[in-house]
Amino acid sequence: MPVPGASPDRPPTPLPPGFRFGVGSAAYAVEGAVAQDGRGPSIWDTFAAQPGRIADGSTGVIAADHYHRHGEDVELLERLGVGGYRLSLSWSRIQPDGAGAVNPAGLDFYDRLLDDLLAQGIAPMVTLYHWDLPQALEDDGGWLNRATIEHFAAYAALVGERFSDRVEHWIPVNEPNIATVLGYGSGRHAPGRTLLFDAMPVAHHLMLAHGRAAIALRDAGASSVGCANHHAPMWPASDDEADVGATKLFDALWNGMFLEPMLLGRYPVDLQPLVEPDLHEGDLATIRQPLDFYGVSYDGPMKIGATAEDSEYPFERCELLGYPLTESGRSVVPDALREWLVVLRARFRAALPPILITECGAAYSVSPDEHGVVDDQERIDFLQGHLQAVSAAAQRGVDVRGFYAGSLLDSFEWSAGLSRRSGLVHVDHDTQARTPKRSFEWYAALIAAQTRSVG
Repeated sequence: MPVPGASPDRPPTPLPPGFRFGVGSAAYAVEGAVAQDGRGPSIWDTFAAQPGRIADGSTGVIAADHYHRHGEDVELLERLGVGGYRLSLSWSRIQPDGAGAVNPAGLDFYDRLLDDLLAQGIAPMVTLYHWDLPQALEDDGGWLNRATIEHFAAYAALVGERFSDRVEHWIPVNEPNIATVLGYGSGRHAPGRTLLFDAMPVAHHLMLAHGRAAIALRDAGASSVGCANHHAPMWPASDDEADVGATKLFDALWNGMFLEPMLLGRYPVDLQPLVEPDLHEGDLATIRQPLDFYGVSYDGPMKIGATAEDSEYPFERCELLGYPLTESGRSVVPDALREWLVVLRARFRAALPPILITECGAAYSVSPDEHGVVDDQERIDFLQGHLQAVSAAAQRGVDVRGFYAGSLLDSFEWSAGLSRRSGLVHVDHDTQARTPKRSFEWYAALIAAQTRSVG
């Protein structure tokens, strides 16, 4: 629902002085050109080509054609007025096999993109890994293979040396819980493995990859290294002891498994037995690298209940009634973001660096009307509500310094393919024509108003 009293002329403030408004994207979701200029295949190329994997049968072969249209897209960013743009690098565009030979054309593409952003006064936030592992590394075991960490550290050193003079913030690994659970646990994402709890080594290896990359980036001159962890408040289905216990376990798996090692240098006690077989001496110290910011990616709370003893999992996701839904079925509960941020600060205090909301957005598919207007009021309400939640958390003392809306363009939405639209800009998937939506104009006006209010 709309936030009372909020409008582009009167933003959902107070927000801290210097608060960064940004927007983001992911390489495989927007770039296309998957077999051009020396790029090698990634696990998402392989996964999307398998029948039945993607809801609408689409692939990222073209996606939003950002590889060829990045100049136009940077102009849209300049028009939007954002101070920051979050992008990811395609590992296989830079190293086609994930190791060894470097593809000069891939590095040149990102040189041009970073330079174009800076020319418009837009600070890049760069993610090294947004789920698109080079297929050659997956063929050798992927994130189940500890050797992948070494390749990732070398890749981080390579791109850090090339780009660190132009990148404001670095994120080594995007949302490692989703990469683990959906990619290797349930098989809903690439590479499509269904290992259930046997996917735990993946989680640990991704945490190690984060730590090793943070070290390599700083050695290459990076000034700000953080993370982007997907978090969700966990609400038990009832007060029953079984539901509460199941919620506690899932909270440890979804939130604590990735939060505690980074900030405290330990895994949740309940999960320690699952991690110990893969835990080597010094691993936790490697994971717990100093963070210049803690990135929170958010789309809603989760309601969790217990399952029968013979079930595959000891917990299940339950329907959360009484709230509007996004097109992807997520409950829209902006105040849960405030709740999470306040609890996060109260729990970790001095161990918690400044927070950036690294992704917050929703899918609502609306097409241009006869006048070319894309009236996506639901997205405006979503963003407005969540910015109000951030404002409320800041008023409670949470050091939150920025908000990156997701996403700039309608793009390839992973297992949903092109069937969902999460962008501020409508993309005609046949012609690639860009049409800024009403949410784009709203966000631009809000950013301008916020700039005036602190100017």
